[in-house]
Amino acid sequence: MEEKWDTPVDRGMQFSDGQPLLGNHKTIRGVVGGILAGGAGALILNLPLWAGVSIGMLSMAGDLLNSFIKRRLGKTEGQEFPVMDQFLEGALPLVVLVPLAQVSLAGGIYLLLIFVATAHAGAKFLNQILRAEPFAGYTRRLRSRTRFREWRGCQTIGYPFHPIINIERSLYYNAFMKTVFKGLGLYAKGKQNALDIHCRELEFVFPNLPPAFDQYTILFISDLHLDCMEGITEKAREVVYRLSPDLCILGGDYRTESWGSYSIAMENIKNLLANICPKDGIFAVLGNHDCLEMVSPLREIGVRFLINDNAAIERSGDRIWIAGVDDPYYFEGHDLEDAFIGIPENGFSILAAHTPAIFKAAAGFRPNLYLCGHTHAGQVQIPGIGPVITHARVPRKMIYGQWQFGSMMGYTSSGLGTSGLPVRFGCRGEVVLIRLKRGTKQPIQSSE
Repeated sequence: MEEKWDTPVDRGMQFSDGQPLLGNHKTIRGVVGGILAGGAGALILNLPLWAGVSIGMLSMAGDLLNSFIKRRLGKTEGQEFPVMDQFLEGALPLVVLVPLAQVSLAGGIYLLLIFVATAHAGAKFLNQILRAEPFAGYTRRLRSRTRFREWRGCQTIGYPFHPIINIERSLYYNAFMKTVFKGLGLYAKGKQNALDIHCRELEFVFPNLPPAFDQYTILFISDLHLDCMEGITEKAREVVYRLSPDLCILGGDYRTESWGSYSIAMENIKNLLANICPKDGIFAVLGNHDCLEMVSPLREIGVRFLINDNAAIERSGDRIWIAGVDDPYYFEGHDLEDAFIGIPENGFSILAAHTPAIFKAAAGFRPNLYLCGHTHAGQVQIPGIGPVITHARVPRKMIYGQWQFGSMMGYTSSGLGTSGLPVRFGCRGEVVLIRLKRGTKQPIQSSE
């Protein structure tokens, strides 16, 4: 059914000049959608339904005629033809709209000019932003929804309208929630709690862990948000400087906001990582607050990003694999199949993902351990109730701490920093030192 709707209107037919009659971009889905949009618009504007459907049909007819003309002039599909691209699409519906709305000829021409200008701007935004890769080496599947989110949060930084198109988050947290906590007299205490960062040490025991990796240690840090408040980077450095892990994995969310400059966050991450010198390097994945543009500056200081990729760690002839996926929550860039390519079926693997949300799909690839964050353990927990907001549709046991799904072990970190407001109640910020052990017992030890 999906393929039927995506069938080109001209069904691949060619004109006498050997060029497509219309082109593959003009699909049954698009034509039907345009007609239905006309009908819906009529209902919204309290116009007769027949008028809306007629306007939609005439607009689509103008669009198809325009494509026919462009093919005859040698224009390729998607190639811009300023003014002409929108003229017929806007002019033909005036046959119905002008007499129906009792608009004068001058008024009709004015409406046409407004439509052409608006539609031209929209077409440029669609073709140059939503349907175009923002830079060379772009790694995500090109989808309009993803590109809009990237443009909104990452590629309009420095533009005057940048705060405006992201205003809802600022209003909710900085205006509403901040006022609530201050009004309750809890804001200062919450900020103090947010700086109470600790190292949580865990053991995970696996019968199939390669012998050379018995007692292997991994430092896992998720939801760093190192620009969330003054002093958090210094507190984090105090916690990690004494640690000597074999490997470090960063779980994403490097800046506090999902929009705005990330320069401070990058500098603070570099300062923090200067205190971490794992023998087998630092690996990282992206979170929903992150931009692909962050990858390059962190690669320069030795961080290896696993964006739907994996890496093998070798010791004394034994191997384990670290797999990582792109953000599954907001940008929906994760691809587990790509992440596990080349990992042997019986190979010992650890999956790093920003959120626990893909645990069911991940289990199908049989990782031994799934490391994630994103939930902040709720960040604010109510006594006797626990976390209220988690931003993850998973069983509550997966909101924080150790869990198991089938044979796959998992750990969801409460994160290092804070998101939204720089406060915590009922849960501490953390870095996690994980020790892998070879044995038969399930992991039960957890020490503060």
